[in-house]
Amino acid sequence: MISDEEKQQILKQFGTSEGDTGSPQVQIAVLTARIQAVTEHLKGHPKDYAGRRGLLAMVSQRRQLLDYLKRKTPAIYADMIARLNIRK
Repeated sequence: MISDEEKQQILKQFGTSEGDTGSPQVQIAVLTARIQAVTEHLKGHPKDYAGRRGLLAMVSQRRQLLDYLKRKTPAIYADMIARLNIRK
């Protein structure tokens, strides 16, 4: 899990306005931070199959949001990929 302070930093960095938590950019950035945290956890706990299942669900959700962003605003999509260092 990510801390509240980390989440607030992400909201400030990727939000389009004050208190923006629902835009695709913010959702993708928060999911990316959560994915990184779970990935680190799984390195130390390789038999945590429930955690791995949750990780795959988060990756799938992020992929859906990225596809939506790519359809609607390709320029913002390219910016998000570059800022978060996501492959695709």
